[in-house]
Amino acid sequence: MEIPFGKKYVHIVIIITLLAGSYAMIAYVGAFKDSIDPSFARSFQVQGEGKTIAVPDIARFTFTVITQGGEDVGTLQEENTRKNNTIVDFIKSKGIDTKDIKTEGYDMSPRYQYFNCVPSIYQENGDVRPCPPAEIVGFTITQTVAVKVRENNFGMVGDLLSGVVANGATAVSQLFFTIDDPLALEQEMREKAIEQAKEKAKAIAKSGGFRLGRLLSLSEGGVYPIYKTFGLEKADAGVGGTYAPSPIIEPGSQEVTITVTLIYEIR
Repeated sequence: MEIPFGKKYVHIVIIITLLAGSYAMIAYVGAFKDSIDPSFARSFQVQGEGKTIAVPDIARFTFTVITQGGEDVGTLQEENTRKNNTIVDFIKSKGIDTKDIKTEGYDMSPRYQYFNCVPSIYQENGDVRPCPPAEIVGFTITQTVAVKVRENNFGMVGDLLSGVVANGATAVSQLFFTIDDPLALEQEMREKAIEQAKEKAKAIAKSGGFRLGRLLSLSEGGVYPIYKTFGLEKADAGVGGTYAPSPIIEPGSQEVTITVTLIYEIR
């Protein structure tokens, strides 16, 4: 039985519509796959590197004042505060700003007397006589202060270390040199690395005879500055009234490198 022309036309339109819809769906799925997973697209990757020699612009160190004594807490606090204030006044006299001196810790803890004995037994009734409990015999006050020395005062770092000991610090430690604003330096190196990678991608596309498509992904790695740490861990130099000469401290430098990897679509 022959199908009327009008119905044939309707069937043809339906088939064409279905085919167009299927093609659109396939194209959409393909584009969606490409958008969520670069591995579905034809792609290539390039790397760029930003590098510089970083010279530290600040030094940091901490000093600690430890005061031990009896049960008169008020006297201990007064003594600890006096020693700490003397050191802080010395540091300020060397041109260190108040905002660069920060109290990082203050602790007061009891000291105990422990009794080393063996429990004894009363012969009359067999009861056990226990050892006496530990007793508080005094307190220890520990105050720790961090000091930041800026680049213009690097020449006096050694004098500061010796001076805080001479003025009553029990310990000086954690001296290291670093960058005060590392994020700014990292961003500068990051921009250099990305720009280098972009130029490399353009050159590869030109040589390979294809067009540069979308940027599909960007990843970053890097080597950041780690500077040598110095330490005068204990202020034993002041025993007997003799102090060690000021140490010569050099800030040095460190290479900072940031690498980026860009993945581009090939068109």
